Amino acid sequence: MARVGYVYDPLYLEHGVSGHPESPARLQAIISHLQESGLLDKLVEVPARDASSADLELVHSWELVAHVRAKAEEDGGWLDADTYVGPNSYAVALRAVGGCLAASEAVLNGEIDCAFCLVRPPGHHATPTKAMGFCLFNNVAIVAKDALERRGVERIAVVDFDVHHGNGTQDAFYADPRVLYFSTHQYPFYPGSGYWAETGEGDARGTTVNVPLPRGSGDEEYIRAYREVCAPVVRRFRPRLLLVSAGFDAHFADPLAQMLLSVRGYYEIASLLRSLAEELCEGRVLFALEGGYDHTALPWGVHACLDALLGNEFTPEPLGPAPSVPGPSIDVVLTAVKRANGLDEA
Repeated sequence: MARVGYVYDPLYLEHGVSGHPESPARLQAIISHLQESGLLDKLVEVPARDASSADLELVHSWELVAHVRAKAEEDGGWLDADTYVGPNSYAVALRAVGGCLAASEAVLNGEIDCAFCLVRPPGHHATPTKAMGFCLFNNVAIVAKDALERRGVERIAVVDFDVHHGNGTQDAFYADPRVLYFSTHQYPFYPGSGYWAETGEGDARGTTVNVPLPRGSGDEEYIRAYREVCAPVVRRFRPRLLLVSAGFDAHFADPLAQMLLSVRGYYEIASLLRSLAEELCEGRVLFALEGGYDHTALPWGVHACLDALLGNEFTPEPLGPAPSVPGPSIDVVLTAVKRANGLDEA
């Protein structure tokens, strides 16, 4: 059985504002479920630490870091219509980034095989210069930059299955050929980016791969995207570390989107990613929590991914299969994506 690590810290519950969907209750639901199911006992705890300003500035401008810190010191406020800062939010965000860095270090040092970082606030919308979309700092992007600049990892693949496009992660590496960014997401949808023609620039052209899926896409459409596009582009890139922005808001029960992915669908995606990591980078894969706002679908989605990492069979869950409705055709989208990324030449 793989040595699967996890990161969690009670401090992550101290970032919140009344009525916001990105609430402490999300993480409480996950931890309670993992404890009650006994799955948490099968994982290796990786203690979180605080990130430093230097860690944050691997990706973000010092002006953004200072702005978020100052807003917290002023007892908080709103950075935009969706994104808030509370009095403890800067400290929480430092611990979230630091927890992901600690997990990455443990994986790269061989202390564990892979990990799931149960952190908040999420990160993939945070650009180098702007906090947005519930995100303050980009946890996964900072881990990637740390591994590249400080730990000698030559190539990293970031796979993002959150229902929203990770514009911040794309922006951070759009011109960096050392990072492959692959995303499936509902399109058109917030934040408006992630069209198939966005493929990188300069020497990094071809290292951004977007699969913009229509609303109503479910297990069949997602699995096709991962088998027909994700797997071949990751194999072609040959990363030495695989990072996953793990959002669970494409589930059919999620209140903020219109996709029809099931928990079993998440299990299948995570199993494919685990297999790719074993094939290409000695099993080194790190999942970091992004979105997911239904408090039943979210913990069961995490459970499914952990089962996949542990090598367990799928655990049936109470929500069951997605509604039985015909899915949209994604043939045109997949054809465009394959052509844009040189996958139609075989």
